[in-house]
Amino acid sequence: MSVAIVDYAAGNRTSVQNALRFLGADYTVASEPAALLASDRVIFPGVGEARAAMDDLARRGMDDALRQVSAEGRPVLGICIGAQVLLRHSAERDTTCLGLVPGRVVGFPRPRPGDGMKVPHMGWNQVRQDRGHALFDGIPDDSSFYFVHSFYPEPADRSLVLGTTEYGVRFASVYAAGNLAAVQFHAEKSGRHGLRLLANFLAWDGA
Repeated sequence: MSVAIVDYAAGNRTSVQNALRFLGADYTVASEPAALLASDRVIFPGVGEARAAMDDLARRGMDDALRQVSAEGRPVLGICIGAQVLLRHSAERDTTCLGLVPGRVVGFPRPRPGDGMKVPHMGWNQVRQDRGHALFDGIPDDSSFYFVHSFYPEPADRSLVLGTTEYGVRFASVYAAGNLAAVQFHAEKSGRHGLRLLANFLAWDGA
């Protein structure tokens, strides 16, 4: 089984590579469409900004390659910005995204004086498992994962939401649509539970 890590103008490839190396996975860093199309499954890592990410993907034809991988039913995992650009549109610089999952990306409300909230949402927070999925195998409900983000996904179909997190609002922190799965947190920086989620993705058949 081969895993392609999407290489684009921003991202967090090194931490994902380290996590996959720890798990003993066979991976490649894909900067061209051919590498994506030759893989059995794809991880789209996070860190960055929606417009810059989409511009870079489009410039190298990686956007269409991701659409083809998705259409062929291969498992795809989006992490942070990767979870966001799987949707149709992001409020971050009014960006048209990949459109693989109906929905939008919205920003956290502006913090109010004295409410203790800061944007970006940064640090450890719990994920409530709203429904079962192979990604959660062996991970206790309300486990904590590491977040760094100012925007979050809103799938149009709420039945796609697997897990939610509270930070001023309750938002979708995990969702899945067919062979596509996405987490708003950084699984690769989330200790043993994050590693378990990545291992679960590697074993997942995408169904």
